[in-house]
Amino acid sequence: MSKRDIFIGGAWPYANYYLHVGHLAALLPGDVLAKYFRINGDNVIYVSGSDCHGTPITERAKKENSEPEKIAQHYHREFEKTFGRLGFEYDNYSKTMSDFHKNYVQECFKEFIKNNYIYEKEIPQDFCEKCKRFLSDREISGTCPECGGKSTGEQCEDCLISLDSSQVLEKHCKDCGSKTITKNNKHLYFKLSEFQESLQELINNRQNTWRKNALGESQKFIDMGLIDRATTRQINWGIEVPVENYQDKRIYVWIEAVLGYLSAGQETADRINLEFDKFLSDSNKNLLTYYVHGKDNIPFHTIIFPALLMALNKNYRMPDYIISSAYVNLNNEKMSKRTGNLITANELLDIFKKDTLRYYFMFYGPETRDTNCSIEEIAQIHNKFLVGALGNFVNRNFSYITKKFNGKITEAVIDKNIINKTEQVYENMGLSIEKGEFKNAIIYLNEYINLANKYYDERQPWNQVETNIQEFNNTTYTCLYIIINLSNLIYPFMPDAAQKIKNMLSISNSEYKYKYKYNWKPLLITGNFEIKNLELLFERIEIESCKN
Repeated sequence: MSKRDIFIGGAWPYANYYLHVGHLAALLPGDVLAKYFRINGDNVIYVSGSDCHGTPITERAKKENSEPEKIAQHYHREFEKTFGRLGFEYDNYSKTMSDFHKNYVQECFKEFIKNNYIYEKEIPQDFCEKCKRFLSDREISGTCPECGGKSTGEQCEDCLISLDSSQVLEKHCKDCGSKTITKNNKHLYFKLSEFQESLQELINNRQNTWRKNALGESQKFIDMGLIDRATTRQINWGIEVPVENYQDKRIYVWIEAVLGYLSAGQETADRINLEFDKFLSDSNKNLLTYYVHGKDNIPFHTIIFPALLMALNKNYRMPDYIISSAYVNLNNEKMSKRTGNLITANELLDIFKKDTLRYYFMFYGPETRDTNCSIEEIAQIHNKFLVGALGNFVNRNFSYITKKFNGKITEAVIDKNIINKTEQVYENMGLSIEKGEFKNAIIYLNEYINLANKYYDERQPWNQVETNIQEFNNTTYTCLYIIINLSNLIYPFMPDAAQKIKNMLSISNSEYKYKYKYNWKPLLITGNFEIKNLELLFERIEIESCKN
């Protein structure tokens, strides 16, 4: 089988707060996919970055007497650290305020104009006569028409209803407090409506590869009828509009952030001397594309992004797989910074090791529906599956061999039934991962681990060592075969545990790659082995200690 080309785009978190548990659950599938396809020997480009522009960051900068760039840069660095702690391995984790991204987006914008997908339109907009400038939605304060509470130009701060600035009552400029007036302002619009039929056809063709929530949300947008969208915004923090007389505006975040997949992909391709347009071309029959994000980002990836790809006229591949997670609730309540019901990824990482979190959110995460998360449940799942099943099988084998034979394992016959079962689990897990069905992949993994423990119990090597040493060696070697393959099978989900197994057997990564044909199929073993550096694969977690 020839190597495939794999493009994976992980959603770009907004750089005005720390990554929370929802980000972790939504973005983790991207790294699992990347690790799996790399094991498989495929050509992978896995990109993401920090979304650094827009009004929320400028508003935060004003409150903190800082600069938007400093706010965005701070959280970008924090994101990099957190992804590192989680074991993410991006080929390129970029940021929308990089010069490369800015230049790339401006060139795309020019292409949209050249291809006649952008036009100028005059619209009424709120204006502050004292500040002598047009105001963005978040620069407006007023009264909510629904509850009478305090509101910005886009959302009520009390009842949280979404609003259009035209609906807000008694509008004032946030900066100076003056009443706003309405004046006509010129903006550039993208002809999204022209892609109605093409996007419907795309949705029809992706019924088996996009998640159900993505199909449902996308169809909802299509059924409402697509409308043209403003590509420019009255703000001074963002990417400059490469059009004359638009110096006072910036390219709207909705258009430039999703183009980050292309800019980060191009930057990666340039670094490895790869022709990116050819790599991402729809004519590339070896290509698979995955876009990984949360439920709230669905229309940007299934409607906006494909329309932009079409508007570039470069024959880019439309998203093959949309891996759109549902929401994570914390302690049976919706997560919210406003109510304080929020836990950051770093706070979880201070309690649990990354393998525990990766396993938990791939097994119990919001793959197809909203899920609840709690510290107690994560600890319980860790103890039940990682300590009680996986860790138990590895440790009972290695501890016994270390105690009885100083860690030396003699080459023997591997049980053919186990070889067949191992081949099946590779196939089943691989197909599940490629389809974005990670829970199913872990179910197959758990079944294999249970089979391994059952095999060990039924063979009773503690008795065989006394009655039939050859059968003992066969059992031990078969269990070693299972363990070495487990180190491969668990790697996309639990990279640290996989490495621990290698370390205990003193097997280097290069040996896995060359001696044991390190790829997504059973690793064949030969010769004698020796267990060194024995340690517990997972340690039991005391649930009460997690609460403190």
